[in-house]
Amino acid sequence: MRRLTSVLAAAVLALSLAACTPASGSDTGAPAAGVAAERVPLAELTPLADPKAYEGASTAHLLGAAIEPVAEAPAQSLPATVVSHDRSGDVDVTVADTSRVIAMDIAGSIAATVWGLGFGDTLVGRDISSTFPGVEDLPVITGSGHTINTEAVIALRPTLVITDGSIGPNDVVTQLRDVGIPVVFIEDTASYDGAIDMARAVAAVYGATAAGEALAQRTADALAATRADITTLAPQAEGDRLRMVFLYLRGSSGVYYLFGSESGADQLIEALGGVDVAGELGWGGMRPLTDEAMVSADPDLILVMTSGLDSVGGVDGLLQAKPAIALTRAGQHRRIVDMADGEILSFGPRSAEVLDALARAIYAPDVP
Repeated sequence: MRRLTSVLAAAVLALSLAACTPASGSDTGAPAAGVAAERVPLAELTPLADPKAYEGASTAHLLGAAIEPVAEAPAQSLPATVVSHDRSGDVDVTVADTSRVIAMDIAGSIAATVWGLGFGDTLVGRDISSTFPGVEDLPVITGSGHTINTEAVIALRPTLVITDGSIGPNDVVTQLRDVGIPVVFIEDTASYDGAIDMARAVAAVYGATAAGEALAQRTADALAATRADITTLAPQAEGDRLRMVFLYLRGSSGVYYLFGSESGADQLIEALGGVDVAGELGWGGMRPLTDEAMVSADPDLILVMTSGLDSVGGVDGLLQAKPAIALTRAGQHRRIVDMADGEILSFGPRSAEVLDALARAIYAPDVP
C-alpha cells in the first residue's frame, strides 16, 4: 500500500483535521495569472548559477492540469476477475460492470489513472483530492479527514469501487460489498514505479490490459525524459545539490509534520536532483516537526503544499510560527516552494508534468 497515504490518513483521522480540505480553487492546477501559455522546454532553461544562494519563495504550476487519455473508448474484456488486496488478505473479485465507478484514494491518483486510461466517463463520484479538469462537477464522497461518506456512495449507485485503503474506515469500505457493490483494493506505493504499476492494475480491473500497457509506457517514457532534463538543471556535485525537506502544514490545527523516507517525498526530492535530508538522517514515514529536528536538518529548500502554506499565513506566517525554520538556510533565504495539494505528491499520469513544474520553480524560478 502507499506508505504515505497510510501514515497521513491515520494522522488526519486521529486529529479530525477538517482543515485538510483544500481551499476552494487551490487544487485546480491552472497556471496563475501571468504564467506563460507556452513554456521553454525544461532542457533549454538557463538554471540559477547557484541555487543555494537564491532568495525568495516560488510556486510550481502545471502548464495544464488536463489529463490526456491514451485512447477513446478502450477495448474491454468483461467480466474480469482480479485480486483485491484487502487488509485482511487477498480475495478474488469479479468485475462485470464498469459503467458507474468510484475511484478513490487520498491523493486522487486512482481517479487520475482511470481518466488517463480513457474511462473518465465512467466516474460518477470523486474523492476530495481528485481535482483535475473533467471531474470538478462530480459529487464528492469523502468528508473531512478523508473519511468516506457511505450514504453518498450508495446513493450514486456505483457498479464498482476502486481504492487503495487510504480512505476509510476500511471496514466501512469493505461493507459496501454487503449491498452488492464490487470493491477492489489495488496495491499502491508512493513512487514513480508505483504510478506505472497503477496504470496496469487499474486497467486490469476494467478488463483493458492494452490501455494499461499504453498508459504505463507513456508514463514511464515521460518520466525518463523529464528526469533526464532535470539533470541538465540540477547541480551534479554532491556538495552543490540542494538539501531538501518536505513539510506538511495545517496551521489552523497546529499540525506540522516532516515527511521522511518511504513517504513519497523522498522519491520526489531524489527525482528533482536534491538531497533528501530526512532520509539522510534516518527519519521514516511522517513525524511531528520539532525545533531540534528542523535545526538538525538545516535544509536549503523546503517543499510544501499550497493550501498548507496558506493555512499558516504564507512564508511570513510559517517563519513566525516556527522560528526554528527561520534559523535554517531555507528560512534565511525564504526558499519555500509550494504546489497544489492534489498535485505535488500524486503519483500517476501527471507525474512527469509535476516534476517539470517543480524543477522550474526550484532551478529557474524567475522564468514563467
